[in-house]
Amino acid sequence: MSNTGEVLPDRGGGDSIADARTYHARMEDGSKATTAPDRGVAERIARELVGRRLAACVSLLPSVRSVYRWKGTVEEADEVLLVVKTTAARIPELERRLAEIHPYELPEFVALAPAHVEAKYLAWLAEGTGPAGSGPS
Repeated sequence: MSNTGEVLPDRGGGDSIADARTYHARMEDGSKATTAPDRGVAERIARELVGRRLAACVSLLPSVRSVYRWKGTVEEADEVLLVVKTTAARIPELERRLAEIHPYELPEFVALAPAHVEAKYLAWLAEGTGPAGSGPS
């Protein structure tokens, strides 16, 4: 439903930024978080995910200090946080590919469910994760 109360149709293929009002979010659309051991690994993961259209964008936040329990011991590590912007439709393949390319035995993959995603941004996410040539980039 739009801000004006208009019922918006369910999104399908071919949505574009110009027609963003027809695109609405599902709870799974938005950002996912993962970490990497260093900038080089984070950049390789980001390029892979965007290159395969599993993500429209990956933001790298360097200098994250993680304190965690692993195999019964409290550990600390400097990591890079990756914020992966994608759509619900791409999550299963994204999660599979991340497990294949990530150096960690158990990579983090946490969905940050949005309360709201602006319509034009959401349409851009769909275009960035849809088939090549599906709209403006």
